[in-house]
Amino acid sequence: MKSHHVLTTAGAIAAALALGPVATVRLDGQASGPTRGAGSVPRMPDGRPDLQGTYDLATLTPLERPKDLPAVFSAEQAAKFEQEVEARNAALARDIKGDREAPPVGGDGSPGPYGNVGGYNNFWLDAGTAYTIVNGERRSSLIIDPADGKVPPLTPEAKQRAAARQQTSDQTAREDDPGWEGDGMYDDPEQRPLGERCILGFGSTSGPPTLPNYFYNNLHQIVQTPDTVVILTEMVHDARIVRIGSPHLPPSIRKWMGDSVGHWDGDTLVVDTTNFTDKTRFRNSTENLHVVERFTRVSPNALRYQFTIEDPATWERPWTGEFTWPITSERIYEYACHEGNYAMGNILRGARLKEVEK
Repeated sequence: MKSHHVLTTAGAIAAALALGPVATVRLDGQASGPTRGAGSVPRMPDGRPDLQGTYDLATLTPLERPKDLPAVFSAEQAAKFEQEVEARNAALARDIKGDREAPPVGGDGSPGPYGNVGGYNNFWLDAGTAYTIVNGERRSSLIIDPADGKVPPLTPEAKQRAAARQQTSDQTAREDDPGWEGDGMYDDPEQRPLGERCILGFGSTSGPPTLPNYFYNNLHQIVQTPDTVVILTEMVHDARIVRIGSPHLPPSIRKWMGDSVGHWDGDTLVVDTTNFTDKTRFRNSTENLHVVERFTRVSPNALRYQFTIEDPATWERPWTGEFTWPITSERIYEYACHEGNYAMGNILRGARLKEVEK
C-alpha cells in the first residue's frame, strides 16, 4: 500500500528509504503479509478488544457521494475507477525535464492557493488507491445516512452565519478552511488557518470526526489501557486522549478537539465528544457540536470506524458515516511542522510588500 509521508529532516528521509518491504492490508481487512493472529480479534488482558495498532486511512472514497454514482460499487466499477487513478499516478510519476521553463509570475491560474507555481510533486502525495470496503461493500461515500450520501442542508441560522463570515476579515471565523482567503487574512499570524499554523491537521484528519485528508500523512496510531485510549495522528502532531468511564468536563472548559469520553458497548468502543472551542467550527458547526464515534475491531487486521454528527444549530438533521481502517506495519514519522519554517514570516512580509505596491 502506497504511503509517502512528508518528512522534515534528511535523516528521516534516509530512514524511510532504507525501509524494506512491509506487510500490506487490503481495505476489507484481509492481510497479504504477517498478521497479529488468526480467527477472532485480538484482546487486551482485561478481555476488551485490542484496538492498538497503526492504521492507514488513505482511501479513494470521498466524504460525500458524487452525483449519479450508486451507494455501493460493483467489483468491476471499483476496479475501473481504481485503474484510472493508478494510470494517472503513473503519468504524474514520470520524470520531469530539468531544463523546463519556470511557471509564469503569479502562477498559471490553476484553482487553489498555489496557482501551479510549484509545490509537492506526486511522489509526496498519497490520496489513496482503493475504495473503502465495509461489510464486503465497496462504498462510494463515507456518509451512509442520509441515504443520498450527502451532508444534510444547513439550517437558516447556519446559512446566516456562513454569509456573515464571507464578509468579515476575522480568520477565526474560518479556521477550518485552509483554502479560504479574503481581506486582512495576512495581517496577523493568528489570522492564518489552524493547519497553516501547525495547531491542528487540516480537513478534520485529527478529528473528531477523524476523516481522510486525501493528501498525505494518512497514518493514525491507537494506544490503549483499561482507562485511557490515545489516538495519535501523523498529520501535524495531534493526539486525542479518550478517558474511559469518565464524566465530561464542565461546559466552561473548551478544547481544540473537544472533550472525549468513552465506554464499551459490548466489543465496540463508543466515544462521545463535546466541549469544542468555537474556533474550530467543523464544516461551519458551532461550539455545541456533538460527535459520537464507534470503534469496532472487525478482524486482526482492521477496525470499522463509525461517526455521527449532530448540531441542531448547523444541520437540519444528524448525519452518519463509516469506513474501514486497515492496519499497517508502516511507521509514523514526526511531523515537525514549524521546525526551521520560514514560510509564515515570509507570507506576512509578502503581504506587506503588496500593500506598499498598492
